[in-house]
Amino acid sequence: MVKKTLDKDLGRIETLETQASQAGKGLKPLALAVLFLMIVWAVAASVTTSGEHSTLIIIAAIIGGYMALNIGANDVANNVGPAVGSRALTMFGAIVIAAIFEAAGAILAGGDVVNTIQKGIINPAGMPTSEVFVWAMLSALFAAALWVNVATWVGAPVSTTHAVVGGVMGAGIAAAGFSVVSWGTMGAIAASWVISPVLGGGIAAIFLAFIKYNVIYKEDKVAAARRWVPLLVAIMAGVFSAYLVMKGLGKIWKPGPLMILTLSLLFFIGTFAIVRPIIHRASQGMENRNKSVRALFTIPLICSAALLSFAHGANDVANAVGPLAAIVGVSTSGAIDAKVGIPLWVMLIGAAGLSAGLFLFGPKLIRTVGEQITKMNPMRAYCVALSAGITVLIASALGLPVSSTHIAVGAIFGVGFFREWDTERRARLLRESLREQKIHPDSNLPICDQAETSNNKRKKLVRRSQLMTIVAAWIITVPCAALMAAVIFWIIQYFGA
Repeated sequence: MVKKTLDKDLGRIETLETQASQAGKGLKPLALAVLFLMIVWAVAASVTTSGEHSTLIIIAAIIGGYMALNIGANDVANNVGPAVGSRALTMFGAIVIAAIFEAAGAILAGGDVVNTIQKGIINPAGMPTSEVFVWAMLSALFAAALWVNVATWVGAPVSTTHAVVGGVMGAGIAAAGFSVVSWGTMGAIAASWVISPVLGGGIAAIFLAFIKYNVIYKEDKVAAARRWVPLLVAIMAGVFSAYLVMKGLGKIWKPGPLMILTLSLLFFIGTFAIVRPIIHRASQGMENRNKSVRALFTIPLICSAALLSFAHGANDVANAVGPLAAIVGVSTSGAIDAKVGIPLWVMLIGAAGLSAGLFLFGPKLIRTVGEQITKMNPMRAYCVALSAGITVLIASALGLPVSSTHIAVGAIFGVGFFREWDTERRARLLRESLREQKIHPDSNLPICDQAETSNNKRKKLVRRSQLMTIVAAWIITVPCAALMAAVIFWIIQYFGA
């Protein structure tokens, strides 16, 4: 009896130790995040001169660093999540690659000028004073950061651009009324909620179908892979060369459409010439199995994750530092400008915050994107990455304000739903074939009666719970961020009056 009691007490102690250990692990990233914000505080204090606006700039820098942490934790998962889910990259390898290329994109090609009003959401001329404008930008930035933090906590990949847009809109309305908002621009952004995921999902499904019907379902899969994989990799090279020039290198180089097209074509031809013999050698002696063919997509997938991270760092760092740059600009000059330059120390805060947020909090969303929506392999993840690049290029050419987050997640859903449809189609063909065999008893093929009754229900290869959570988060991102920004602005105005 004493031994049983002792064993029970020891079991409780072990449980408490395990829970304490897990709690400690959970608090460690939080403590490091606080340390990062304290470093931001020190940096901002060292570069600002003493005066009435120095405290405001320091507060804005801390909030900007907080926003950058949340972007790294939430938004970056879309670039590397599929590669991790497909086992092409380990979690640590993906985080290292993404952190390096996100920071490089932000610092080298992040742009020295940003649109502080976030794509014309509000009219700066409608602001009563420069002080009101500063409080509005501060409220927008803080509200967007809080909302992205909440979305990361519940495991929903959301558009940080839409969060900032919602924050700017809500703070603008609270500061100057509904007339200050450009409702036509807001309508275009609302349309992108549908356009982005549908376009991304459709393109990803088309490429997956092409690979399945031209490679996977062929009798000689290796020979088919030698024919088509170099072409697919060359398409990726052409697409991403144009993607980087248009979305990632705007600070360094701004060529015209003809130059971009020529550059993309040259990369396509060059990559095809280089990759074709490499694929041929790699496939020598390869087993005629799907697993073998999928391995050929691993290296191109890793390259695409790195390129997507670079372009994302260059393009989306403004979500963290744009309002901060506006606050710094107005505080130092006293004038409200639609566009302002970004000081180097502000850009460094954004770049460091992206990487820190990814290291500290990124794994949760990476697992959600890469593993919990639908099952990934290198071939499917490659289709997602290629779809993201193509969709952004199409949207840019058409002038559509799309979200890279919505595109990538929509592409994952597109891959999953195509697999559901294709699995059901093949099961239906099998049932019809078995019925024909029963009609012709002379057939020597075996008949499995169970196969005729199996798969009557469509096999679900996409988690519906994840679908509903993500879609709900997408729909409410702009209004929630707007409401939070308005409340924050009113609180600031009340205590500042």
